[in-house]
This record gives sequence, C-alpha cells and structure tokens, in this order.
Amino acid sequence: MGAREEILARVRQAVAGAPEVEIPRGYRTTIPIEDLVGRFAERVDDYRATVHVVPSADVPAKIAELTAGRRMVIPDGLAEEWRPAVPESDLARADGVITGCAVGIAETGTIVLDAGPGQGTRAQTLLPDYHLCVIRADQVVAGVPEAVARLDPADPLTWISGPSATSDIEFNRVEGVHGPRTLEVIIST
Repeated sequence: MGAREEILARVRQAVAGAPEVEIPRGYRTTIPIEDLVGRFAERVDDYRATVHVVPSADVPAKIAELTAGRRMVIPDGLAEEWRPAVPESDLARADGVITGCAVGIAETGTIVLDAGPGQGTRAQTLLPDYHLCVIRADQVVAGVPEAVARLDPADPLTWISGPSATSDIEFNRVEGVHGPRTLEVIIST
C-alpha cells in the first residue's frame, strides 16, 4: 500500500459511523449595487485602465478620437457604427484592437470576452499593445455569478481586469508582458 492509500484508509477509519452532514449551499448570486455603470467605471479605473462613460450617440466620435493615427485590428462582427475611419491593419502590424465584449462585472471591474461577434480572437486581443473595448451599459452586471449565468462555458472565455501586468519577487510591476500594455474602455450609456 502506498502513502496515499494509507492516509485515505486512516481517514475512512476515523470517520466510519459518523452521521451524514448536509452542507448548506446558499451562495449569494446577486450583489445589490445601485449604480452598476458607476461602480464598473470605478473598478476598471482602479486597474489603471482609462475609462470613458459616453452617451451611445457619441460613441462613434469617441472611438474615432481614440483611434486616430493608429492601425487597428477590426474583428469580424464589430458593430458598423463602431468601426473607426482609421487604417485597418493585420495583426502583425497593428497598433491596437477595438472590440466589444460579452459582459462586464461591476464589483470586480472585469471585462469578459467570449469570441462572439466583434470580440475577436484571443490572438487579436492579446498581441496588440493597445486594446479599446466598448461595452454597453446593459452588458454590465453586478457580480461574477450573474456574469457566469450569461456566458456559455463551452466558449473560449477571456477575463480582462486591467492592462496586462505582472510583478516580480520585489513587487516591481511590469505592464504589457502577457497582453496589451494599455486598456481603454468606452462605456456606452
């Protein structure tokens, strides 16, 4: 008998005859947040991303302003009104990418991409140094359980909480190692 089997045998012997215990699973599935967009914007900003809360009618102009002079990857299915009048580029020469998203989480400031229309591939969203993400106010939910309920676990999910960053053992922060160094978010209200 190996060490693992011996330990498990001892545990089984110790709990033999113990009564079954029902473990309550009353997990919180909603978080009461009055201003979802405000909390989401605050949390995204906490991650060192730049946030713009813009009326939906002004989103195209804001996109044009933020992408001026940049060569952008434009994923298939991006809303026509969000397509900036800038040079569209292939991934190898792109300065940035513009995407929509599947859902945003107010409590954590997390953006989730599920490779749906206008969200691009993982390579398109992780390789360029600049990521401009547009999220509609109705895509913002309070917490992670609500976000998960909107997502299909079979989809390739990318969870983004700020620009790519890592820290070494001395807590020196380095940005852009595993994805875009700059994350800019437009929240369309």
